[in-house]
Amino acid sequence: MRVSLFITCLCDTLTPDVGKDTVQLLERFGCEVDFPEGQTCCGQPAYNSGYVKESKQAMKQMIQAFEDSEYVVGPSGSCVHMLKEYPKVLSEEPEWKRRAEALVDKTYELTQFLVEVLEVKDVGSTFQGKATYHPSCHMTRLLGVKDAPRILLENVKGLEIIDLPLKEDCCGFGGTFAVKNAAVSEQMVHEKAEHISETKADYLIGGDMGCLMNMGGRLRRNDQDVKVLHIAQVLNSQ
Repeated sequence: MRVSLFITCLCDTLTPDVGKDTVQLLERFGCEVDFPEGQTCCGQPAYNSGYVKESKQAMKQMIQAFEDSEYVVGPSGSCVHMLKEYPKVLSEEPEWKRRAEALVDKTYELTQFLVEVLEVKDVGSTFQGKATYHPSCHMTRLLGVKDAPRILLENVKGLEIIDLPLKEDCCGFGGTFAVKNAAVSEQMVHEKAEHISETKADYLIGGDMGCLMNMGGRLRRNDQDVKVLHIAQVLNSQ
């Protein structure tokens, strides 16, 4: 099947290796991956900041960029969920709403696509070490992807998964929340770092780069020796 990579802004600019791992994972299971160069920001930062009118321009650009795609897959629950919001945001423009719904029907977060569409539970990877997994708010609460990441990680040979205390708690990032409510955000990520420390894990794994950046920064400032990895990096390890 043909899969178009939705790279997301953070992966494209800060962690391109996560994009490469995503492509290699998909190709491992027979997918033909392309990269529509017309894609841009999904519009989430503007939309969540209240600039709804301005965000629609980015949304329409994304709809056009992926119009001919068979499937659209991205390594971010948060950004994929934003695409799922397009029909609601564009509800007063019938033609764009229809095109947005077509995009929604073929768009998946990476682990969701592997487990639910490709029906893969074991990607055949090996990764030695103890790790804990952070289930990001947007991926679990909004997109509804809860089981797929855990299923895939539990089948990685050599990887010991340690449950994260109060794992459902937000890390404090929340995009613009961390900017507008810096003091509260700082306390939230401080708590999260303490819970990570309790696990004695060597690695922190997650599915959203924004959360991983936020937690990784706090861990470094605390001098906590925990390496932060996107789940694609673990699943593509050999």
